[in-house]
Amino acid sequence: MRTFTTLEGNSQRLDGGAMFGNAPKALWSRWVDTDEQNRIALSCRALLVQEDDRNILIETGIGAFFSPQMKERYGVVEDNHVLLDSLKEVGLSHTDINVVVLTHLHFDHAGGLLTAWEEGKEPELLFPNATFIIGERHWARARRPHPRDQASFIPQLINLLNASGRVELIKDGQQSPTLGKDWRFSFSDGHTPGLMLPEFNMPDGPVVFPGDLIPGAPWLHLPITMGYDRFPETLIEEKEALLNDMVARNGRLVFTHDRDIAVAYVERDEKGRYTARLPQGNVRKVAM
Repeated sequence: MRTFTTLEGNSQRLDGGAMFGNAPKALWSRWVDTDEQNRIALSCRALLVQEDDRNILIETGIGAFFSPQMKERYGVVEDNHVLLDSLKEVGLSHTDINVVVLTHLHFDHAGGLLTAWEEGKEPELLFPNATFIIGERHWARARRPHPRDQASFIPQLINLLNASGRVELIKDGQQSPTLGKDWRFSFSDGHTPGLMLPEFNMPDGPVVFPGDLIPGAPWLHLPITMGYDRFPETLIEEKEALLNDMVARNGRLVFTHDRDIAVAYVERDEKGRYTARLPQGNVRKVAM
């Protein structure tokens, strides 16, 4: 039996204009509220999949590794490592996780792999019993980043993962030896080269964790991209292909950054616009 549970990690507040790229505020302000600094509230959500007596975690959020100065700069809200608290709420510790799947290694998706900041101490790698599954092309990108997104990576984390000896790299079109044939991986280059989209099946259709390809329900709107995306036009084409596939197969998406909607089916209306169908907040042990 397979179940999935959405888990909250540390949350952020980031500039709304950056999150919605070249879309005017008059448009995106219909979907989200802003504070006095023009920032919007964002989740950094992970997904726990439990199957075959193993616990599989997709992403770890931003975590609490930033120093106070950097925490303020990047709008991280909480001081404690929220994902660890969320795991505790479902009866687990980070030591109980067997596999961690990472769509990519930007700090707001992989920072939760590290221990919380303590003055005078270097961060340590959590999840000591887990295999870390990463796309091969993105791993190469993270080890030699482009100046455009160099600040999005955590050099200490890359070194710790490499030293762990527990990194499993997935080539485009290949399966994971650890997870097996029941898991499928597709790849996207619009946000960052080699971003990996994990997919597993439930009785009523597939579930996909699209990461920053579609970070939340507002980004279902096809032309909407983020200012952080490397190749926006490529991203729009990749997004359209995924959304058409989800409509055809009755698929669900899990949104990592949407404050209110964690999971939704996808539908297309009479005008051809993609929308969230049966949107839900955080869910626990969904079995269908």
